[in-house]
Amino acid sequence: MYNQLETGSPVHAVEKYAPLVKRIAHHMLARLPSSVILEDLIQSGMIGLLEAARKYDPSKGASFETYAGIRIRGAIIDEVRRGDWTPRSVHRNGRRIAECIQAVEARTGRDAQDAEVARELGVSLQEYYALLKDSAGSRLFSFDELQEAGENSPGEEVPSGEPGPERGHESAAFQQALAQAISQLPERERLVLSLYYDEELNLKEIGGVLGVSESRVSQIHSQAALRLRSRLATWR
Repeated sequence: MYNQLETGSPVHAVEKYAPLVKRIAHHMLARLPSSVILEDLIQSGMIGLLEAARKYDPSKGASFETYAGIRIRGAIIDEVRRGDWTPRSVHRNGRRIAECIQAVEARTGRDAQDAEVARELGVSLQEYYALLKDSAGSRLFSFDELQEAGENSPGEEVPSGEPGPERGHESAAFQQALAQAISQLPERERLVLSLYYDEELNLKEIGGVLGVSESRVSQIHSQAALRLRSRLATWR
């Protein structure tokens, strides 16, 4: 199936996998501010697709579509980062929320509830939800970064100039810690992450599954990512 592509045909890759780029771009756009333009995401994703076509090595075991998906998402994330669209206040509030979640959970020994985090922040529950909404877009990328931190993409070897075995061991340990942290999230937060990242449902579709509004799904996603950030604080 991939023989022609594997011999180095970027044009063939673009023709065949352009719909994959558009699907990923649309999926990621749902988590971003209105100032982000879909065409810019698609263009960046196409660059990621071309890069995947040049570097894909089928002997590494991953299918081209899996490998290309990782490259496409990475290229789109890089483009959004370059745009520097997230205000510093959003990052600052995200850190505050993560610190408050950590403080509540350390004190109670259980998952921090929304109202408890709001009290720790010194704001109303509505104000807390507004802060989660503001951080929604940036939380998407924080979670993606957590997933990919120190991990080599399938189908590609580490270049000779990259960190060696010690770094690889550290990355594997982090991946194990991340997997454990995700498994210990509250059930609804785990489900939202699974539906969004694994099943690639959009926020409206997830809301239909859970019986809640699209904005509530966004809040749950943001809180899940911030809870992970608080529980993995020692890795930063």
